[in-house]
Amino acid sequence: MYAVIKTGGKQYKVAANDEITVEKIDANEGDEHAFNEVLMLGEGDDVTVGAPVVEGAAVVGEVVSQGKGDKVIIFKKRQRSTYKRKKGHRQNLTTIKIKEIVAEGFDGKVKKAAAKPAKKAAPKAEEAPKAEAKAEAPKKAAPAKAAAEADDLTQLKGVGPAIAKKLVDAGITSFAQIAAFTPEEIEMFEEKLSFKGRIERDGWIEQAKELAK
Repeated sequence: MYAVIKTGGKQYKVAANDEITVEKIDANEGDEHAFNEVLMLGEGDDVTVGAPVVEGAAVVGEVVSQGKGDKVIIFKKRQRSTYKRKKGHRQNLTTIKIKEIVAEGFDGKVKKAAAKPAKKAAPKAEEAPKAEAKAEAPKKAAPAKAAAEADDLTQLKGVGPAIAKKLVDAGITSFAQIAAFTPEEIEMFEEKLSFKGRIERDGWIEQAKELAK
């Protein structure tokens, strides 16, 4: 026996054990699905045509798989215009294997596939112990002279708070250090701290020698 069914706006001629691919049906793999829109039934010369469907008839199939069809490109263009549109589409499809053709008296009952046992969640690895509090960052090396013992370098003529800070950051904290500057050190510090010529011009070394006494 064969039947002609309608689903998804299309007609299909089917027989038992046929596999057909139709537009997506909302069902899980293994579920049975009944097609109630049977347009025609036939067996040899005996043909029954529905008006529009055969009352009480149905085709029962089992969902084999869910998937998608090939991509279709839709391209629109208007002549003598910059209008262009390109879209792609993949139709959702369902593959069904026909199990039975019921000629009359279908009761509408179909079987549902047994629910698959939920996968057991993999045992969580033991949580790693929380990282210990980060050790304090190593403190910067203390300057040659502790801040409490450092000389007030702003007593030098031409040395303001900004220049004094630069000198301290460079490790110069006392008058004795400045008094002992060599010509090479003078050139190095003037280059490094961007006050070229100031040490000699303002007489820092002579002042530092007096203040260091």
